[in-house]
Order: sequence, then C-alpha cells, then structure tokens
Amino acid sequence: MTDFYAAVFIGLLGAGHCLAMCGGVASAMTFSIEQKQRPGRQLLAILFYNLGRGISYIVAGMVIAGGAAALSQFFEIKSALLWLRLLSAIMMLLLALYISKVWQGLQKIEALGQYFWRFIQPLASRLMPIKHPLMALPFGMVWGWLPCGLVYSSLSWAAVSGNALQGGLIMAGFALGTFPAMFSLGLFSNYLKSLLNSLWFRWTGSAMLAIYAVHTGYIALSQMHYLQ
Repeated sequence: MTDFYAAVFIGLLGAGHCLAMCGGVASAMTFSIEQKQRPGRQLLAILFYNLGRGISYIVAGMVIAGGAAALSQFFEIKSALLWLRLLSAIMMLLLALYISKVWQGLQKIEALGQYFWRFIQPLASRLMPIKHPLMALPFGMVWGWLPCGLVYSSLSWAAVSGNALQGGLIMAGFALGTFPAMFSLGLFSNYLKSLLNSLWFRWTGSAMLAIYAVHTGYIALSQMHYLQ
C-alpha cells in the first residue's frame, strides 16, 4: 500500500499542474451545459468527468503493470522489475525537480505523447457540447490520455507493482489525489491555485518526493547487488 499512498501524494502535489492542463477543458465542458440545467448538473458533470479520467488511469496502470509482469516472467529475467523500479525512482526525481520548478525536463517526455494525442483528441471534440452529465464520463475517459508528466511518473510506479491489479490500484490512488483540485473548479480554485503554487508547498512536497525516490532507488540497487 506504500506505493498507493505515494501515488495519492503525487496527485495532490501535482494538483496545480492538473488545473493548468485540464482546468480549462473541465470549465469549458461545464459551461457547455445549458443554462437552465445549472448548477446541479455542472457538479454532476465534473464528477463524471473525473471518474472518466480515473478509469483511463486505472486501465493504463493495469495494462502496463500486467505487461511488465508477464514479460519479466516470460523471459525469466529476475532483475527486470528491479530495473523498472530504479527507472521509476529516476522518474520520481525528475518529477520532484519539475514540481519544484528547478528543472522542467519532464516536459520533453510529455512532448513524446503529443504524437499519439493527435489521434485521440478528435474523439473528445465529437463529445462536445455536453448535453447530459453522463456524457462527461466518456469525455473524461478520452482526456485521461492527455500527455502528462505526472501521469507518466505514476505509471512508472504502476509498472513495477508486480501485477495488473496492483498497477490499477496505484493509478486509482493517483486519480484520487487529483480529485480535490479538479472539484474545486468554480468554487475556490483561485485560492487553491495560490496554495499549490506557493514556494513552501512546492519545495516541501518536492523534497519529500525526492527523499522517497532516493530511498526506493537505493533499495532497488541493493537488491540487484544481492541477486549478483
């Protein structure tokens, strides 16, 4: 469960990034609902949108974790998951630097996903405007595949979880961590943005994340040494 809580923490820590990446889309989605249906249906739309995002994250986590576990067993590579865990620790360090705004190199990894996003984005456009809150569910499922360094970092943890179920659980934790920020849209998002972008919050959270990443990497290297 440690990785689950770490994924929740990543979601909370990166909430400011989530608002920047998806906040405008979510706002446009809710305002596309007819005036006479507001505000109750707007809240339902936000709920279903975030559930859709969460479903996409969970599916991605299960696929990646299940695939990694199957490949390591098929090729009988005992240290495969350890190498993946070391990679996930490196991704977590990059994420800590990204959130602290010391180094924005993680954006280069996000850019790699833009090629596939070009084929997925038109699906979201076809679902607009949202005529019923339930339509926000498939809309969120599509936008869950938006290239995002936070998601990729969490997926790296899911990959080393050992099985598809655990991988899905980790990504469920990540989605859970992002929910408070996304539900704040139109309520107290300005206050939340200022809090999440504050220097003390970014540096404290990034330091904790970096320590956890170094600890995980150290354990992976120690286990590799033991296998040798």
